[in-house]
Amino acid sequence: MKIKNVYDIIFSMDNLYDAFLDASESRRYNRDVLRFGYDSWTNLEELRERVLRGEYEIDRYFIFFVYEPKKRMIMSIAFEHRVVQWAIYRVVNPVLIKGYIKDSYGCIPGRGALGAMTRLRDWLEYVSKKDGDWYYLKLDISKYFYRISHRVLKNILRKKIKDERLLEVLFGIIDCKHTPFGLPPGKSPGDVPLEERLFDVGMPIGNLLSQMFANIYLNELDQFCKRVLGIKYYVRYMDDIIILSNSKAQLHEWRWTIDTFLEKELELSLNQKTCIRPINQGIEFVGYRLWYNKVVLRKSTTLGMKRSLRGVANKYHDYEMTLEQVTQTFNSYTGMLEHTDSEELLASLYTDMILTHGERRENEERFIQMLPQEEEMLYGI
Repeated sequence: MKIKNVYDIIFSMDNLYDAFLDASESRRYNRDVLRFGYDSWTNLEELRERVLRGEYEIDRYFIFFVYEPKKRMIMSIAFEHRVVQWAIYRVVNPVLIKGYIKDSYGCIPGRGALGAMTRLRDWLEYVSKKDGDWYYLKLDISKYFYRISHRVLKNILRKKIKDERLLEVLFGIIDCKHTPFGLPPGKSPGDVPLEERLFDVGMPIGNLLSQMFANIYLNELDQFCKRVLGIKYYVRYMDDIIILSNSKAQLHEWRWTIDTFLEKELELSLNQKTCIRPINQGIEFVGYRLWYNKVVLRKSTTLGMKRSLRGVANKYHDYEMTLEQVTQTFNSYTGMLEHTDSEELLASLYTDMILTHGERRENEERFIQMLPQEEEMLYGI
């Protein structure tokens, strides 16, 4: 399905306002959001006029690092650029999704990590009842977000989008003039300073449109694997791919063919984590470890969860989170565990999650004394 004549829809005031609301969600009290929202309609009109005059250009990114546990560089943009990206995403992404295979997951509404895990778990249970030994091929693409070719991505978008004005905006976002995203082959984020990064490859991790671009890029691989190679048991979550077969030789052949396709067509490569193993050893996928009769969290996921909940308890202690926020975070983790065989871990989380408040500062005491009784209850006093 081709995307045509959507530019005026994307940059209509109605869609921009809805994009403003989407971009504001969960960050409405951030300073740049408050500043933009103080006179949102006027700011949206000015933003729209800049786009329509062809004067819109994405600004320099804000850069910070996270450790999960490996070092990752996250790039963030000013709020008005988030609005533009949401405006495009709201109109374009639903159309692109219609062309994806049903077994691609990640950054797709209704197709998250849990859905990907459930799909693989069902397949493992199914093939375990068949005769013979079964194996899995785990494909791991080397530095995927850092190695996406801008040239290849733009060619893919040209095939899908027949709206030159929209393509001009998208290409300006992809070919950011201010901030390089890419890594040379074989390099890790921590090895390459910003001034040595590449401008012609890479997408900023954390960007809304980066997620859309990442999916449409690897949709080329999905279509090749399903339509050309005829692979039945194939599931992809972003750049993590699992393939099942009862023939180790077949998996080796597919691995070689896929590696060749990635290098020639998408200018990507597989890394050393790519492997072929028996399914009875368990498969690590989207934070879980799966067998045909059992699912548990990966050890690194468990450690990360416990570390995160300790941080939540500390924030509650220091009055940086409300009881409601703590409960929402805790329930999101326990909800994840409900789909696993992790009764002992679940019990330990309930046992270890002890919430206490520290001593209040003098100005906090005066503020609390001014609150009505019902508001005091909300603050867990």
